[in-house]
Parts: sequence; structure tokens; C-alpha cells
Amino acid sequence: MFSREEAARLRQQFWISFGQYMKPIPGAEGLPVNWVNYKTGVKHIFFRMDAEKKHASIAIEIAHPDEGVRALLFEQFEEFKRLLENTLNEEWDWQPHAANAFDKQVARIELVLPNVSVYNQQQWPDIIAFLKPRIIALDEFWVDVKPVFEALK
Repeated sequence: MFSREEAARLRQQFWISFGQYMKPIPGAEGLPVNWVNYKTGVKHIFFRMDAEKKHASIAIEIAHPDEGVRALLFEQFEEFKRLLENTLNEEWDWQPHAANAFDKQVARIELVLPNVSVYNQQQWPDIIAFLKPRIIALDEFWVDVKPVFEALK
């Protein structure tokens, strides 16, 4: 068991390592990307990567405070479901009603890698191997569909 400080240090070190590993990889448009803190450029739409005690995950999170608008944005993503799955080469879990880490209502499209721990440095390569191709694929997908979501502002 780690102290709170040690756990925070390990999580921070993981994300620093991931960021350094990803830094030389350009985005789909050939420009540098802050992969750890990916900016979609559309308010209330986030790409979230997480590494925890028992799992790692990657998600598209729609956090609009208005339930109707959130549902509309989720429906728009559903229109692009085939494109997303073809870009990712896999199916993700679609959750129109979920809660985020702050217990706020969101819609989420995610994939979870179970049975890994950010606190086990020997598992970091597995977590990175899970996150890396998916955030790159999300970036590729986003380049194609972002204009549609920008138009919905």
C-alpha cells in the first residue's frame, strides 16, 4: 500500500513518462499534439485517458451541462459510430448516461483495460500500449468529424 503522496507521485510519473513517449509523434494533421492533455477544441467534448489502481481507460466524454444538448451531441457521435469503429478497429462501450469522476452527468464512449495498475511500474508498458494507438486513432477520427461538432455550437 502506498501513501497518498507516493501514489500521487507514481501517477504523475506515469503521465510524464507517457507524455515523453508520445511527444515525438505528430497528430493526424502533422502538427505537435499534447497527447496527455488532448484538446478537442470543442467545448464540453473531451478525450479522457485514465490509469488507476485496477484498470486503464480511454474515452470520449460529452460533459455538456444541458441534458438535451448532451443527448444531441451523443446522437451525433452515434451517426459516426461506424467511422469511429473503423478508425479504432474495435468496438467501444457507448454510455448515453454516466457519471464522471466529479459525479457530474456525462455521456461516454469508452474502452477499459482491466487488471492493470498505474502503481505497478512493470505494467506501464501494457498501459502505454493500450492508450497509444487509441489516442492516435481518436485524433485521426477527430480531424474528420470535428467540423460537424464545431457547427453544432
